[in-house]
Order: sequence, then structure tokens, then C-alpha cells
Amino acid sequence: MDLGDDLDAFLDEVESKFGCNAPSKNSSACGITTSNVNRNTWDRETVDTSGRHRLSKDVEALLLELQTDDELPPAQVTNEAGGATMERKATAGKKCCPVFIGGTAIRHGLGTSTSQRSCDQLRCTSCDFRVLMFDDCAWDSCDYLFLRNNVPDHEKLRSRLKKRRGVRAYACQCNWISSEEVSDLQGLPRLHWVCGQHPA
Repeated sequence: MDLGDDLDAFLDEVESKFGCNAPSKNSSACGITTSNVNRNTWDRETVDTSGRHRLSKDVEALLLELQTDDELPPAQVTNEAGGATMERKATAGKKCCPVFIGGTAIRHGLGTSTSQRSCDQLRCTSCDFRVLMFDDCAWDSCDYLFLRNNVPDHEKLRSRLKKRRGVRAYACQCNWISSEEVSDLQGLPRLHWVCGQHPA
């Protein structure tokens, strides 16, 4: 099979998957005419309005499905047939990139590479618990079983913390750390913590 036959087979498959009648050369079952000489050039003048309307709705649906709430700003989508408009809304929250932890001397909030703030919205992807923080405390003796049985009870967790100025203790149900200096979580692979999103 040469390249032309491969292209013909591919185009026939695409036409059949998108609801066209049995395709053949010079077929206009979808309102799209193809050429015998060059099948990859489309005669756009022959697209009927119902096909354009259906295609436009499909494109809108795909765009709405692919849009992530925290990446795209709100926008209006109108279809080419002049139909109703739909409003896409982005959530108000933002995520830290990269994610930092640190002691009490480090401000907490939304962190970026330029403003290294300690994230206060951490969530563990292993145990699916929110990460708890204790200012001016460090872990004295801690183990997995203790955390598993006591997170998120702050009072029970305090029994294993000791006062230490400038240090912030972090814990979820499966991991713990005490930090005084700012640290990027990418450098701490044992911690499966991510930013859970900051409110605007």
C-alpha cells in the first residue's frame, strides 16, 4: 500500500466514525466533497449549515470538556449558527507551583517560584487527608501507626510534639516532617503532598 491508499483508508475511517454514509471517492455524504487528485484538500464551500452547526456544537462540547477550571479564564462560547451562548466559569482558586513548606518565619499562602511561601492548603495523595500544620512545634517521636490512629485530632497529635521556636510541624495520616527552612516538595520524594488549591 502506498501513502495515497493509506490516506484514503484513513479518511474513509474518519468519515465513517463521524456519522457519514458509506464513503467513496467524490462522496459528499457529510456535505464535504473530496477530490480524486488530492484527498487532503477539502472544499469548504460545500459544507451545509446543519453540518456546520453540528460540528460547532461538537467543538464547543470538546472545548468545555477539555477546559480545566484553574487554567482558563471565564469566556463566552457562541456557535456559528447564531444560537445560544454558553458561559464557561473558572473557579476562583489557584494552586502553588512549585509547592513549598517551611518554618514559621516563612509566610504561608500561595507559593510561586518568585514568592516562596509555605503552602497552607496541602493535601496528601497517598492517604487523601489534608496536611495539618503546627506552628512553633517539632515532632518529638512519631510513627505511622500513631498518625494513622490520631489524624486529624489536633489534641492527640500534640502529645508527640515539642515546642521549638521557628519550626513548623506537618502531618497527614501517613507521613510527617518538621521544617525550619523553606523546602520545595519536589526535593522530598517521600512526601506525596500537593497543593489543594487556594481560595481567591
